[in-house]
This record gives sequence, structure tokens and C-alpha cells, in this order.
Amino acid sequence: MTSPGDPVTGVQRDDRRGAFRLLFFALLAVGAGNTMLVSAILPPLSRDLGLPDWMAGAIFSLSAAIWTITSSFWGRKSNEWGRRPVAAMGMLGFSVSMLLFGTFAALAMAGFIEGAIFIFICLLCSRTLFGLFGSGTNPAAQAYIADRTSREKRTEEIASLTSGFSFGAVAGPAFAAAAGAVFGILTPVFLISAIAAVLAFLIFTRLPENTAPRKEAGLKKGGKREGDGLWRDPRVLPFLIFAVCLSIVTGVLTQTFAFAIMDKIEVDGAAAMQFTGPAYTVGAAGTLISQLVIIPRLKMTNRTLMVMGALTLSVGAFLIVPTREFAVLVLAQFFVGIGQGLARPGFSSGASLAVGSSLQGNVAGLVISANGMGFIVSPFFGPWMYENVHPHAPFIGAGVMLLAMAVFARRVFPANQVILDDPDEQADLYD
Repeated sequence: MTSPGDPVTGVQRDDRRGAFRLLFFALLAVGAGNTMLVSAILPPLSRDLGLPDWMAGAIFSLSAAIWTITSSFWGRKSNEWGRRPVAAMGMLGFSVSMLLFGTFAALAMAGFIEGAIFIFICLLCSRTLFGLFGSGTNPAAQAYIADRTSREKRTEEIASLTSGFSFGAVAGPAFAAAAGAVFGILTPVFLISAIAAVLAFLIFTRLPENTAPRKEAGLKKGGKREGDGLWRDPRVLPFLIFAVCLSIVTGVLTQTFAFAIMDKIEVDGAAAMQFTGPAYTVGAAGTLISQLVIIPRLKMTNRTLMVMGALTLSVGAFLIVPTREFAVLVLAQFFVGIGQGLARPGFSSGASLAVGSSLQGNVAGLVISANGMGFIVSPFFGPWMYENVHPHAPFIGAGVMLLAMAVFARRVFPANQVILDDPDEQADLYD
């Protein structure tokens, strides 16, 4: 017996849930792969290869800059080409990028690639490929969910989807630490590359997409197309500002925490993964608690999610400053995990609800671009300040910024978000 059709799309609910799960695991793989590189693998790898700490952040920074530019492009293209091919292409680009990164790193460790600058360029090029093509999966997946959910359920469904990325972001370093300690530091890189390739194949062949892609709208008044200037929409811009700020502070905390562990616990190289792994595992548990318990049970508004997420993250940032105790550092990661799990669905679903159905790909691309934008500058506020200003500076700065973000969200966003029913009325806001 089949399940009844979905009231929004007419798609069988069993098929829809299977599609949502596939995209959940795709975003989980992307989140895990990115953060395990920057948090668990790059810090000890860079020191083993003789690279300065700032290079580890810079490798991620250029990829984030390209991600920021291309995410909005792929979000728009998913309107025209369909969500499925764009999401599959993104996973394939991610897979190839991880494969090249692992190969270059292995050659450098074996002595076949020498010189800090040359090693840096090789690793940077592999991450650039991810920024160019791997950025397609996130906006296409978020738009796919928005296409197939009612407005009443969209916050919960997008929260479930983005929890995949958030959970992967905190679970990835734990996975890398466990696998790296047993099989070698680069084993997780090659494994996640293989997983991403399988997911790309499954998305392209199994993801149902019964709605035909929409052709790009023609030129409107002033030579603009539908969606041009959407980032200036007063209903969208505040969410993008919050997203950029959140990406800066999470980038700082993610990129700097491993260095803090190594210096506070006085371990180095691959041995540090034995400490970062359990800490990030607890952070992953915090994200799961946010997504599986707090959000479904408490039914918080988008504004409340952002305020509480920022405040909880600030607790984690400030806890890192005074302590050298490993247990307290683990507790800090727990608060970081909960905070990310609350804040990210808040602005993602809020931006989606602010626009009509024809602009879901556009707004998803903008949100994903904003997510990556902060990582362009976070190496300066994170690893560089840690190494050249003071080890406490990145965490104090992140904590203060998070408090300011909580105030911003409390004052700017309405208690109950107003949603326009007429897509044409939405378009008039940014024409």
C-alpha cells in the first residue's frame, strides 16, 4: 500500500522522505569533509609539512571566496536546469576535490612534492575545484526542500536538512580523528571522496524530480531579470547579514580550536587528533540535540532560533579562553554544537519563507553564499590572530561578536515573520 500524495506537490510521501534523506546525507558528507579538513587534518598536517599556521587557514579561505561567488550562480541555475543535476554535479566536484587534496598531501608527505610554497599551491588548487563546482549541492538541496514543503512546515523541514550539514560539520573532525588515528591522517580524505562519488551517482539516478525546470524569466523593467537584486530585499538582507556574521565566528572557532587543543594540552601532529576527536564528537551530539529534540519540541520562531543559537555559541567561545582543562574544552564544543544547530536553520528557513516559490533557488544560493563568505576573512581573525596577536584574541572576539548578533536578531527580525502570498508582490520589492 502506498502512502498518500503530498498536499503541496502530489508526490508520494514515501518517495519524498527518501529524497529528503538522500539530500540530508549529501549535505552531511559536504559538512563533514570541509570541517574535518580545516579542523582535524590541516592543522597537524601543516605542521608536519612545515607550513606556517596561517597557510592552513588560507587554503580554506580562497575556496570559501569562490564558494561565495558560485553558490548564488548554481542556485539560479537550479531553477533552470533542475535541482537534481546541479546537486549531483556539486557532489561530484566535491569528490574530485577531496581526491586531489589527499593525493597532493600524500605526495608531499612522501617527499615527492617539496617546498612550502609549492605544497601550498597544490593543496590550494584542489580546494579551488570544490569552490567552483562543489558549491552547487547546498543551494540546490535547500531549494528542492522548499519546492516540496508547505510554508507551515518549511522551517522544520529546512532545519532537518541543514542539520545534516551542521551535524557533519561537527562530526567530521571526530570521524577524521578516529579513522586517522587507526589508518593514517589522510585515510578520511580518501574515504569521504568515495562516499561523495556514490552520493553523486545516487542523486543523479534516484532523486525524484517530477516538476520540470523553469526557464529563466525574461528581462523586466530596467533590463533586470527576476531575482536580480534579491539580496537588497529588506526581508532577505537581514538574514544574509546574520549568516555572514555567523560564518565568520564559526570559521574562527572551527579553524582555531584545534590549535588551542594542541597548545593547551601540549600535543602536536597526529597525536592531537586523539583529543580533538572526542571534543568534536560531543559537539556533534550537541547539534543532534538541537535538531532532534529542541527544535521539534519547542517550535521556536526563526528569530528565537537565531538569538538562542548566537547566545549558546558565545558561551562556547568564552569557555575556551581561561581553561587548560580538556573537560572544559569538550564542554565548550558541546555549546558550539548546540548553537550552530539552532542558528543555521533560523536564518536559512527565514530567508526561504521571505520570498515566493519562483525565487527559492535564488534565495538558497544567496544563503549558501553568505554561509561561505565569512570563511574568506576568518583565517585572519582566527589562525593569524592566534599566532600573531594573542591565543585568546580569536575566542574573545568571536564571543563578543555573537553577543552583538543576538541583539541584532532580537531587534531586527519580527516576532512572527510576515510571508507574502503573491510572488509578483515579492518581485516588486527589489525591482
